[in-house]
Amino acid sequence: MKLSDFNFELPKELIAQYPAENRHESRLMVVHRDTGKIEHRIFKDVLEYFDDGDVMIVNNTKVFPARLFGRKEKTGAKIEVFMLRDLSVRPGERLWDVLVEPARKIRVGNKLYFGDDDELVAEVVDNTTSRGRTVRFLYDGDDDGFREILAKLGHTPLPKYIKRPAEDFDRERYQTVYANNEGAVAAPTAGLHFSRELMKRLEIKGVEFAELTLHVGLGTFRSIEVEDLSKHKMDAEYYHIPERAAELVNKAKENNRKICAVGTTSMRTIESSVSATKTLKSGEGWTNLFVHPPYDFSIANSMITNFHLPKTSLIIMIAAFAGHDITMKAYREAVREKYRFYSYGDAMLIV
Repeated sequence: MKLSDFNFELPKELIAQYPAENRHESRLMVVHRDTGKIEHRIFKDVLEYFDDGDVMIVNNTKVFPARLFGRKEKTGAKIEVFMLRDLSVRPGERLWDVLVEPARKIRVGNKLYFGDDDELVAEVVDNTTSRGRTVRFLYDGDDDGFREILAKLGHTPLPKYIKRPAEDFDRERYQTVYANNEGAVAAPTAGLHFSRELMKRLEIKGVEFAELTLHVGLGTFRSIEVEDLSKHKMDAEYYHIPERAAELVNKAKENNRKICAVGTTSMRTIESSVSATKTLKSGEGWTNLFVHPPYDFSIANSMITNFHLPKTSLIIMIAAFAGHDITMKAYREAVREKYRFYSYGDAMLIV
């Protein structure tokens, strides 16, 4: 299939700028793969589709406040640094892969200052891409102290399609309630719809949660530039699947229970670690898996996801799982019914 097969008209006003008032009260479109039937529900109704022994696979990565605003030495020009990945190999090295704005003014050797009292200083040590730099943070304290300064000075890295500055409430809402493993620069957004109350009700019903980690990078949002999908390359992202998660999933698979991947990041992680006997392997590594039709899924038989933008790797994965025609029909209906799209938008359950 070609990239243009995944295009559709999306009015800009349907891209959600704020989350629903209550996490579990977003709208939920339920899509039945076998019949193509579509139901319109509320997210908390997800309870009705799962039973004792079913498993939900969730990504417990935690978003860190990756966006820093500061100034250049000497000129005092305003700059923005978006922290992507810790490159340090030695304790206290504090070497980071970052994106910078305005890129043309930030050169190797420049010092960058952050905070009203210059609490944090970084030195540019390398150019990596037109906007990419490697910087070393000049901070003498321990890792906990460094994280505290980042938490104080950093801003929630809302995606660029959310056209407003980050607000205080975003620190909590642009984070899943089960996030506990810091390292992502974007939230695994399908999980944002789960409240603690809803998770408790699912657990009482006998549904188990298998937690894994994939640290979501900015590559998730990178546009696809090639019409031939086989030529698109994804950025590698770190993942970890604990033994407990693999045991829960494989037991459910053995018993023919529902296994639900919560989000595209959970789906990519499990599909990156499948054994020869089509079971889930525990372990850690880096994945750059790009799932596009035709694709034979090995683990999950249902999926929760948000509504994605046209011609992205995310909608392409959904089409691989639900079927292209069913997916595009569901998206046309979502636009017609004014579902909210993107990170703070509504959800889709595919069964």
